[in-house]
Amino acid sequence: MIVKYTLPARILHWLTALAIISAFALGLTTGGMEGFSLQKLQLINYHKWIGITVLGLVAIRLLWRLSHRPPALPANMAKWERQGAHLAHMALYVLMFAVPLGGWLYSSAKGFPVVWLGLVKLPDLMEKNEALAHTIKEMHELGAWVLIALAVAHAAAALKHHFIQRDDVLKRML
Repeated sequence: MIVKYTLPARILHWLTALAIISAFALGLTTGGMEGFSLQKLQLINYHKWIGITVLGLVAIRLLWRLSHRPPALPANMAKWERQGAHLAHMALYVLMFAVPLGGWLYSSAKGFPVVWLGLVKLPDLMEKNEALAHTIKEMHELGAWVLIALAVAHAAAALKHHFIQRDDVLKRML
């Protein structure tokens, strides 16, 4: 019998994954657009909305995870694999907070408002600071690439467990 993650944990996991992939795709798209246009501005706003949504989803996920233990890993899993899985999850949570916060900080440093869903104006996290904005943007972008790389490694590990080791690691999240 497969012991799965709770239904709320699974829903939050897949919503977060979809949001992160969407935000990353929008970031790549707008980064490749030259100059200024209304279309680019709208896509940047969607990127910000999704980023703020990721912050909310991850906060809920973390609270849920702290109050609901995940299912145990397979007993035959090597110690280094268990430790690697634990470290990867910790790094994913750190990055899922840090990357959207970095984007919000960048918007604040540039003097651009963050208005979630076009309805709720969020406070600036810092005063306008053009000199620092460039560094924050680079850190945000680097963090996004590291987050995506780690998420791909996470997915690859789950697929390895499913297709090669033939255990229930992946099925627990489906």
